Amino acid sequence: MPSHPMPQHPRRSFLRATGVSLALPWLESLAPRAARAAATEPAHRMVCICSTLGHMPNLWFPTRPGRDYEPTHYLEKLADLRDELTVFSGVSLPGVDGGHAADSAFLSAAPHPGSHTFRNTISLDQFAVERLPAVTRLPSLVLGTVDNWSISVSRSGVAIPAESSPAALFRRLFIDGTPAEVAAQVRRMRTGRSILDAVRADAQRLERGVSPGDRRRLEAYCTTVREVEGRLAQAEAWARYPKPRTAAPAPQDIPDKADVAGRTQLMLDLVHLALESDSTRIVSLRIEGIKAEGIPKFPGIHEGWHNLSHHGQDAAKMAQLEVIEADQVARLAGFLRRLKQAFEGEGSLLDRTMVLYGSAIGNASSHNNSNLPVLLAGGGFRHGSHLAFDRTDNYPLTNLYVSMLQRLGIETDHFASGTGTMRGLEMVS
Repeated sequence: MPSHPMPQHPRRSFLRATGVSLALPWLESLAPRAARAAATEPAHRMVCICSTLGHMPNLWFPTRPGRDYEPTHYLEKLADLRDELTVFSGVSLPGVDGGHAADSAFLSAAPHPGSHTFRNTISLDQFAVERLPAVTRLPSLVLGTVDNWSISVSRSGVAIPAESSPAALFRRLFIDGTPAEVAAQVRRMRTGRSILDAVRADAQRLERGVSPGDRRRLEAYCTTVREVEGRLAQAEAWARYPKPRTAAPAPQDIPDKADVAGRTQLMLDLVHLALESDSTRIVSLRIEGIKAEGIPKFPGIHEGWHNLSHHGQDAAKMAQLEVIEADQVARLAGFLRRLKQAFEGEGSLLDRTMVLYGSAIGNASSHNNSNLPVLLAGGGFRHGSHLAFDRTDNYPLTNLYVSMLQRLGIETDHFASGTGTMRGLEMVS
């Protein structure tokens, strides 16, 4: 790679020259050096969405397996995208139980999240971040629709707080800081790198007097420190580089937690903008139902979303719940259509973006964590089918996670309880 300096013609100058105010696609000549080094590789992306209260099984799961399945009421809202997605039934996360507590392990698959001794493990999205080159401004986006609850977990097992303010997220994506703010950000990153230098030096001194087993652990630790140092250096380069521009208006936050439709739509809109501008390639989004306080803003709804999910087969409650859940699926469909309509090279953004949508709860009314409602759209797989597994002895959803990691180009044959790729799901060569 030639050692020429970062170009002095940021994206905004192109926009001014043409009179157009749109988010430009990622251009290798306008990116920091490390990003340009990976420009020849096809971009693969992953979006993981968890709807915390799931979906009523009878309105979600098709009865017929294979390519000629008949779409249910909810899946009819995705009918025009049928060839772009795969629906699963009879899948679950082995050992992940505890009713609503399972949300925290949706992407980590750490067992028994309801136990008082539970310790979470790294989530699928952050596992991918660790192994992918740092070619975007933001390694990942961790998002939620209510408060800071997320489905993303660090390697140390700590939940990563979600960004739930669309306005703050928009600023992070598209609004440059003042020169003083940028300088302060660079100073913080350099301080972090100097601390890591000291920590690594201490670890290397310890290596001389420890056992062979401890020496291996210290070597692994130093490797992690070097990786973090590299990410800090890359972040420093991005801090000095102007952010992309967009014609989309800056969103206003919706203070009402009961406006589940509005909050969901704002976040999906911003995820689309983040992917289209190549600001990140890894996204997690928690669509919150449990803490969505108040009565959802839909005609004919008289109770809270969480209360309705515990319907106990009450017809009136189920009719109200259907309105909310159908709206969520319709908004997912709109998001997928926008990705399909956005062109990237010879294909669409959806062709390069895996979108996992599902829940860690199969039946919220009974707090059941089996038979999870899950689909996968886009990302370069052969879609169009209903992959039906045993609804009594469920197939591990974590095998799908292994397939997704491999689609990202990560060489692994396991993740959490997943010990192979998803049976029946093939990549497009």
